Amino acid sequence: MSEARRKAAPSRARRKKHWALRVAGWLLGLFFLGVIGAAATFFIGYQTTDIPDPNKEFKTNTTTVYYDDGERVLGTFFDQNRQSVPLSQIPKTVQDAVIAAEDRTFWTNPGVSPSGMARAAFNIARGKQLQGGSTITQQYVKIMYLTQERTFSRKFSELFIATKLSRQTDKKEILEGYLNTIYFGEGAYGISAAGDAYFSIPDPKKLGPDKAAFLATVLNNPSYFDPDKPEAQQRILDRYRYVLDGMRQGGTITDAQYATMSKKLPALNKKKKSPRFAGSKGFLLDMARKELERIGYDADEISGGGLRVVTTFNFDDQNRAVGAGTRRLPKKKNELHVGLASVRPGTGELVAVYGGPDYLKSQLNWATLRARPGSSFKPFAVAAALEDGRGLYDVYQGDSPIEVQGQELNNEFDRDYGDVTLMEATKQSINTAFYDLVDRQMEDGPNKLVEAAEKAGIPKTTALERGRNNPSTVLGPDPYASPVEMANAYATFAANGVYAPVHTIKSVTSPGNEKNFSAKEKYKPQQKFDPEIAAKVNLALQEVTKRNGTGEDAAELDRPVAGKTGTAGGVAVEHRAANTKCDGCLDGKDTLTSWWTGYTPDLSTSVLYRAGKTGESDLDPYSSDEAFFGGNWPLKTWMAFMEAALSDSEVKEFDKPDPDSMDTPTPTYTPTPTKTPSNTPSNTPSNTPSNTPSNTPTRTPSNTPTNTPNDPTPTKTPKPPRPTITFPTGPNDPPGGGQGGGNGNEEQ
Repeated sequence: MSEARRKAAPSRARRKKHWALRVAGWLLGLFFLGVIGAAATFFIGYQTTDIPDPNKEFKTNTTTVYYDDGERVLGTFFDQNRQSVPLSQIPKTVQDAVIAAEDRTFWTNPGVSPSGMARAAFNIARGKQLQGGSTITQQYVKIMYLTQERTFSRKFSELFIATKLSRQTDKKEILEGYLNTIYFGEGAYGISAAGDAYFSIPDPKKLGPDKAAFLATVLNNPSYFDPDKPEAQQRILDRYRYVLDGMRQGGTITDAQYATMSKKLPALNKKKKSPRFAGSKGFLLDMARKELERIGYDADEISGGGLRVVTTFNFDDQNRAVGAGTRRLPKKKNELHVGLASVRPGTGELVAVYGGPDYLKSQLNWATLRARPGSSFKPFAVAAALEDGRGLYDVYQGDSPIEVQGQELNNEFDRDYGDVTLMEATKQSINTAFYDLVDRQMEDGPNKLVEAAEKAGIPKTTALERGRNNPSTVLGPDPYASPVEMANAYATFAANGVYAPVHTIKSVTSPGNEKNFSAKEKYKPQQKFDPEIAAKVNLALQEVTKRNGTGEDAAELDRPVAGKTGTAGGVAVEHRAANTKCDGCLDGKDTLTSWWTGYTPDLSTSVLYRAGKTGESDLDPYSSDEAFFGGNWPLKTWMAFMEAALSDSEVKEFDKPDPDSMDTPTPTYTPTPTKTPSNTPSNTPSNTPSNTPSNTPTRTPSNTPTNTPNDPTPTKTPKPPRPTITFPTGPNDPPGGGQGGGNGNEEQ
């Protein structure tokens, strides 16, 4: 290196250091200017902000809920249950419980939480709503002086007012005001109303530390910590223990008391709910309230925000649903439960729901509780097969048994159907054919089945995700869906493959239009299936409603109709009494769920039957003269609703598939005496139908058991074998089968 370069190197280093110092100086100066600016802004804001008159700002207004016409009132949310008590009558135990839950530095802080404000600013910067972290003083200010709006300006107003209020007002007054105004859920404002609502104890002095800790737990977020929600139990217990631990640290309770109380929640003794929730409409109001919470309205806004809520429920259809769910039933009704839900295809609008006879007597909504769908899950396998490039006339194994993952699985009474098309397998709900499709013929079949179900609208749940590797998923063995969700999923096919999220809220208008909501803006329909695929699914499910289909009685609707039966229990094997069509029933096991989900282009409706207090009892005893399956009582209840709901509607046709995409014409039938049970009539020529229409067996031949669901014989004996199928060779269909491959009877 030259002498000049050696001398120049230190000079460059000094210049870089000098430049770095200058930049650091500028940044430090900007920082101090920011601090001074922030302090000045706070000082100006503090000086110019007055504490409003609480008598002017703190008021609640009734939220009114309407049917879909926006005129008929469904109900109201105005549970302003309040009884103020002085702080001297609120035990220190109760005060300490609330402080332990919400603001452990309440007695010493300046009324605001800098860390909470920083978190709020960070959330706003990320485009999210403001989260918790406010002090008791800030919460009190929001309730008494401000709106529930979650914006920067409201948060800064809260900050200034809380700081000023904390300086000018005794902390005891703030705590007293807070304990008499905060919302605890169950329509209870204030500690006295809360004790009465949850424990029937209106006097705070009679609340023990465990009950005080519970009330302090739910006030944090009454909806999230709602004890009526089964999924909330663990989080309530965790939060309850957090509150108890704070009380222990503060000396309010001893270690021994903590050890005892933290084991379980105190027993509730709730007051009866408002009579406004009486009858079946209580379920509608409950669904509307829960959806309001999901779309961003908090408990205070719902109960006292003066909202105008228009639901999707149709007044006339709702009355028809209640009529069908309460009158078109078996004679035995004790602990028999019906869930009915009806969705308008292409919109996701839930037009009618029957969840039970009286919300006040039981809050279990049988239209929204998930259950085993049984064979009503098979249409999603049909859709998956069509998306996989298969056809409705591909051939699958209809004989019993079929080996799946090392187990032999059968049709009802080990019945053989011979080679069957996907169309016929759907019509007759032939288990072995669907196992053949999902497990053998279609690569990654269970996963594709789940994908199709979720595209149609079945929610992604842990139970359903487990089914991605299980061929038995095609028989719906786990609680995958509710009637509401099944009706909406089938509605996707009815709407030519267009899915729209199911919802109950059409619009919300708030006073001053500060926080409005529109379902049309929120829920955009999406094309989930190719219209041609949907048309073929509809075609297959229309076959179910035709002669000898498991849902043939739906044809009495006298208009194009499609649907699927489903019955399930503990084992995915079908069976049923002689001479009745069953779908997903259990050989020697209880029948736990029984479904019929059917639709027209205008309306998709799902009906589910369950029994017992928890819905896990056998349904068969409820049908004294008929077997209990989807094509029986569920379909009858469905018919009672749909006939009335569509009585004034134009008859509409389903879109037909492109004829060029169909691989073969409809197959013809020939009788086969396969595995004829010993106690059924022999297959003599005089009794055996020929292959001509004139000799096709009637539904009630005199010398054989009938083949209708209305057979009064309740005995569980095998019914005569069903005919197998002869396939005419179509222009694109080689003899022996289509894309399904093989005849399904070969040893594998």
